[in-house]
Amino acid sequence: MRLANILDEDLVIHRLEASNKHDAMTELLDKIINKYPQYDYDTILKCILEREEIQSTSYGRNIAFPHARTDAVDEMVAAVGVSPEGLDAKTPDGKPLHVVCLMLTPSNIAKLYLQTLSAFAAFARNPINIDMIIKTTSPGSVIDAIWESGVAVEKELTAKDIMHHNVFFVRPDESLRRVANLMFRHKLSALAVVDDDHNLLGEISDKEMIQAALPDFKSLISNLNYSLDIEPFEELLKREDKIKVKQLFATDHEVVTKETKIVEVAAMMLFKDLRRVFVVEGTRLTGILLRKDIVNMIIRG
Repeated sequence: MRLANILDEDLVIHRLEASNKHDAMTELLDKIINKYPQYDYDTILKCILEREEIQSTSYGRNIAFPHARTDAVDEMVAAVGVSPEGLDAKTPDGKPLHVVCLMLTPSNIAKLYLQTLSAFAAFARNPINIDMIIKTTSPGSVIDAIWESGVAVEKELTAKDIMHHNVFFVRPDESLRRVANLMFRHKLSALAVVDDDHNLLGEISDKEMIQAALPDFKSLISNLNYSLDIEPFEELLKREDKIKVKQLFATDHEVVTKETKIVEVAAMMLFKDLRRVFVVEGTRLTGILLRKDIVNMIIRG
């Protein structure tokens, strides 16, 4: 099913009056209530704002997906608003916010809601689509632009729907200092290790870094009274420019493809106690999927 088939011209605003994200959400909610007057405006707005407080729904790439799961609605409703001038809103990539997709769904159809949300994200990943929608001149032409994109609502959620496309990586000859700086700057627990052709070789995580400082950690565990002549972490800091990724990285990583079903990824993570899996095309790295993503994107919404 095409994403455009879900949309209703009555719930599309091709030129928002709002100047900021909050007002855009209420403007779209007004549209929904005008079409479905039986819905409780205050209850729905409260759910939307509570979700925003947990984490901003601004996706970057000029688009935001405010949404709420609430039994104040009895079917999934999607409203789209376009601001050619851009809205006052903080975005993760610093790009102006031009498109707001407000989605409401009852809890009993969470699957369709997640699939639709994923389809909107797929639409936004192509900058040409955003350019097209900004130039539209009517609600009908907004839907036409989404139709022409060819984006579909898939039957099953797969790795590509929630994976991170921008993966931080290092190469085997880079230093431990480089790894530590990237992890600290971006609040990461692991980095992919790739070759010059972006083929995935393995990963280097906080675990490997600690093991580099404590190579004889098993002896320490068996003899807690053991006294070190040299503070191990201080010694590691002295050598962090000389120690290379190729000396430390692990090759026992797990991979999936973009088409692997999320339920299969989740089962693998549980069975093998994984915090992350890498997404590949052949051997080339294309994404990463974290265990917390399944909680954040699917269970929490």
